[in-house]
Order: sequence, then structure tokens, then C-alpha cells
Amino acid sequence: MVNPQIQAFGLNLWFGKNQVLNDIDLSVHTNKVTAMIGPSGCGKSTLLRCFNRMNDLIPETRITGKVTLGDRDIYAPGTDVTGIRSQVGMVFQKPNPFPKSIFNNVAYGLQVQDAVKNRSELADRVEASLQAAWLWDEVKNRLHSSAMSLSGGQQQRLCMARALATSPLVLLLDEPTSALDPQSTAKIEELCLELKNSVTILIVTHNVAQAGRISEYTAFMYLGELVEFGTTEKMFTVPADKRTEAYLTGVFG
Repeated sequence: MVNPQIQAFGLNLWFGKNQVLNDIDLSVHTNKVTAMIGPSGCGKSTLLRCFNRMNDLIPETRITGKVTLGDRDIYAPGTDVTGIRSQVGMVFQKPNPFPKSIFNNVAYGLQVQDAVKNRSELADRVEASLQAAWLWDEVKNRLHSSAMSLSGGQQQRLCMARALATSPLVLLLDEPTSALDPQSTAKIEELCLELKNSVTILIVTHNVAQAGRISEYTAFMYLGELVEFGTTEKMFTVPADKRTEAYLTGVFG
């Protein structure tokens, strides 16, 4: 039974005259980890950014089709884009903490949205977000130190805490471990498995083994098309499309 949190219907996207996404239909299941895989340049990250309207920031972008969060069309005229981005958080390939304290990194979104009543509530929300990202015990005694003093893996978990602070429905992860060492990667993967109990996760990964380890569903993209979507177990054992099979077996990548 499909229980979608966020969906794309007939989604097409152009950057100028270059069509990057072709007629994408995708349902991302609530409280599951869905992986998007495919060769570089196939449109994975572009599709991911459609789900929180990050492509709006790129000049000459044109989109047709529909994207829904729950029952809301997020591209409908008059949509509060800032509100959408608070409900659909995003973590990028390279850790990008703000040049502020650890505390202020996590507090930023809450303060911008005026989402807390007082300093005490803010502190509680920051702590809860750092706890959720498995970072609290490592930073609780240096909350007012620069976020830039953290290791790469800690910075990426801080970015996850920052995204989680606004209590999003969906967390978008764009190759979040590609710049990390194996130990930090394993921690992020374990964290994803924990977080799916409270937030729907959509992760772009170039690492097929990672998709196999942490996702229940996988979407395979190729040349701007969604070739195949289904349970990870089925796709990895009996792919329905020859292109999927070729990618999973390393014929191309």
C-alpha cells in the first residue's frame, strides 16, 4: 500500500533550452528511506531539488507538471516557498555549516521563522535537534564555539540537525556522505535508519551499496528519465529494465 508523503506527476524541467527531466512520476513513501541512483548527470540532484523548489534559484528554469506535499501543490501560485523549505529540509553533498556558533547554526531556521517564544524554548529545540542528529554528546560543552571547528562528519550531522530543527516532513539528502570517511559515512547511514521513524528521507547516492544498505525503495534514473522504481530488494535482485541491470552490475556508471 503506497502512502506517499511527496509526489511528482508528469514533471518536466528545462534549464534554458536544455531539458533535464522528462515526464517524471514518482511517489516517495512516508517514513521510509528512498534512494535515487543513476550515473552522473542523469538528473538525480535536479529532481531532488524540485521537491523543495531549490531549482527556482537557477536562472532560466522552467518546470511543467505537478509536485505535491501531502495534498498541496508546491508549485501552485502564491505558495509560501520559505514554508515549503522548512517542511522539506535539505542537506548537501559537502557540509556547509554557517560561519556561526554550533548553537546558532541549529537555531537559525527557528529564528528566521520566529518559531519559538523565548530563549528557553529555543535552547530546548536546539538540544532536541542535536540529539536527533546524534551530535549532542559531542558538542554540548562547546555550543558557542564555531561550527567550523567540527570535523567533516560532525559538520554534516550539524547540517542535518539544522534541517531537522524546523520539524520537516521530508529530508532531502544530496550525496551526503561523498565527502566523508568510511566511519563518518557509517554514522550518517545509521542515523538515516533511525530518523525515518520521524521523517521521510529521499537520498541521492552514487554508491549503489549504500542504497542497498539503507533504503526500502529505489528509483533508477538515466538521461533525465525515471527508468524504474520499486522496492530496493526487488530492483537489486530482479531489475525490470535492462538499463537498470547494466548499471547495477557495473556495465556503465
